[in-house]
Amino acid sequence: MKQASLIGLLLVVLGVLCLVYQGITYTKREKIVDIGPIQATKETKQTIPLPPVLGGISLAGGIALLLAGARNS
Repeated sequence: MKQASLIGLLLVVLGVLCLVYQGITYTKREKIVDIGPIQATKETKQTIPLPPVLGGISLAGGIALLLAGARNS
């Protein structure tokens, strides 16, 4: 498999994942109180949004690379 086809396939997969999930969510722990043996923590969920345009561009670029790789074979 040529390098352009491999990168194109990777871009297609990433584009589809970006369109499906539309964001990356992670949990952040914060220590609020720390008095001797007593500790209190707070968990907050944060989201990094991924715009659908990014997924569409990745998908289109991946398809273009797959077609270009197939044309050169």
